[in-house]
Amino acid sequence: MTSTPTPTVGFIYPDHAAEDDYPFAAEMLGVDLPVVHIYGTDLHAVPELLDLGSPEKLAGGAALLADEKPDAVVWACTSGSFVYGPDGAKQQAETLSAATGVPTSSTSFAFVNALHALGITRVAVAASYPEDVAKLFVEFLAAAGIEVLSMSSAGIDTAAEVGQLSPESVVELAVENDHPDAEALLIPDTAMRTLGALSTLEQRLGKPVLTANQVTIWEGLRLAGHTAVQPSLGTLFEKGHSHGSD
Repeated sequence: MTSTPTPTVGFIYPDHAAEDDYPFAAEMLGVDLPVVHIYGTDLHAVPELLDLGSPEKLAGGAALLADEKPDAVVWACTSGSFVYGPDGAKQQAETLSAATGVPTSSTSFAFVNALHALGITRVAVAASYPEDVAKLFVEFLAAAGIEVLSMSSAGIDTAAEVGQLSPESVVELAVENDHPDAEALLIPDTAMRTLGALSTLEQRLGKPVLTANQVTIWEGLRLAGHTAVQPSLGTLFEKGHSHGSD
């Protein structure tokens, strides 16, 4: 019997905040999830986010990943992708794919693909961003046929501040901002540590919870052709949910 090679999925992560979610998941899933960093001004504001997700910066991230020989690459930033809108985010991913030579995506598309894989179309969003940025995520989801029943904005200006939120604060943010008719709750910031809290979040809410680092890892493994099952990482990882490549 031949064993399936361990996939390597590379992640380009902005600045420093909650990147330790990735080695945490790698150990649980038995896969390689190397992370490299690119840097911006660490501000959740549209001009700064457009700069953070620029082709030049992502090309720099791609070069840092080259020695890892990844099977797929994901731009691990929700706001730095959806701020470009659906068409711009698609172009962003295509440009990154040309630089890496492998399938690529971003956290914004990871949310959409995860929702499609789960058959979910009605959601609530608990965002850490300022409201003007959070609204762009709602528009991005709407363009993919996802109805946002409620959107809350915590108004946190920087990723560093989000990264300092305690597990209790993350659970509180989710519980306080769910909607009774939503089929799932979305928490869209890769700066927030959420992987260790997913079981608690889903138990408290009684529904799937999709978080940025969770869907980013799932998306990368999907692009690498690898299906992972790990129930402690939430409904998305319970039954090997997968979705066709885009």
